[in-house]
Amino acid sequence: MMRVPYETVAGTLAALLEKLGFVPAQAALCARLFADTTRDGVYSHGLNRFPRFVATIRNGEVDPGGRPVRVAAHGVLERWDGRRGPGNCNAVESMDRAMTMARQSGVGCVALANTTHWMRGGAYGWQAAEAGMMAICWTNTMPNLPPWGSAENRIGNNPLVLAVPRAAGQVVLDIAMSQFSYGAVEGYRDRGEELPVYGGFDSEGRLTRDAAAIVASQRHVPIGYWKGSGLSVLLDMFAALLSGGRATYQVPPDPLREGGVSQVFLAFDPSQFRAAAELERMADAIVASLGEVRYPGEQVLRTRAENLAEGLPIEEALWRRIESGSVLEEA
Repeated sequence: MMRVPYETVAGTLAALLEKLGFVPAQAALCARLFADTTRDGVYSHGLNRFPRFVATIRNGEVDPGGRPVRVAAHGVLERWDGRRGPGNCNAVESMDRAMTMARQSGVGCVALANTTHWMRGGAYGWQAAEAGMMAICWTNTMPNLPPWGSAENRIGNNPLVLAVPRAAGQVVLDIAMSQFSYGAVEGYRDRGEELPVYGGFDSEGRLTRDAAAIVASQRHVPIGYWKGSGLSVLLDMFAALLSGGRATYQVPPDPLREGGVSQVFLAFDPSQFRAAAELERMADAIVASLGEVRYPGEQVLRTRAENLAEGLPIEEALWRRIESGSVLEEA
């Protein structure tokens, strides 16, 4: 691993994205989101995901010029079409719109159809919390998780994000529906370690803690077994029905063709109900009640500070591909 200054990473990515057809403002936003993800320690969805993102642009799945448009509105609920634009940029615009409605009415909801992979879902929870908003957002995905009672991948590993603003440290939960992230399971496999609890199924459909067997079968177990399975189904239904877009079973089961997904962005303006000082007191009291246990998002803030001070940790071979521009020629 090597350390690269944040601004160098963001600037280098933005220049590459302009070569792929992004206008400068969108290139800068998209690049910042990738850099922010690595900055915050979510390495599986930051720079490590960039080559795959480039491949989806090259194969036409992602339209670098696609921008979301509103297609219907009813009160504080709006439907938008992502037009297959860059998923992380579409998500930022959708959360921005939900927050605008929340400032006016207390709550805002954008249901987004026909968009692409949003990369790190937590980014949009942090976006809201840092703007003083509470937020909930989620996306459906391709079928990459078996529903409880089956060994076949039929439901999505649908990420769910909840965020609460707090001056002493935003509280942000970013989880997918699998017991372990796919990247974490690969890490256990690479280290030759067994998972601490069941994390998936082997090729025979048996629950296992063997990380290598799970990577081979690609059958992860839902969080809470049947509970996570049910939650995945309902998140998928809410996203598809509210947006009028695709459900998980309609999304191609190919990471390079995982387009046309559906997402929901909910924002709440708590200051319309309580004074800011009172809200801070309540949030601080809840965090304090946890004792020495970390609250969701606390480790992110520590990692962020460290990586901004020391540079973003990036695998040297990957950075050389990005820095030289060869990553654009590989797809």
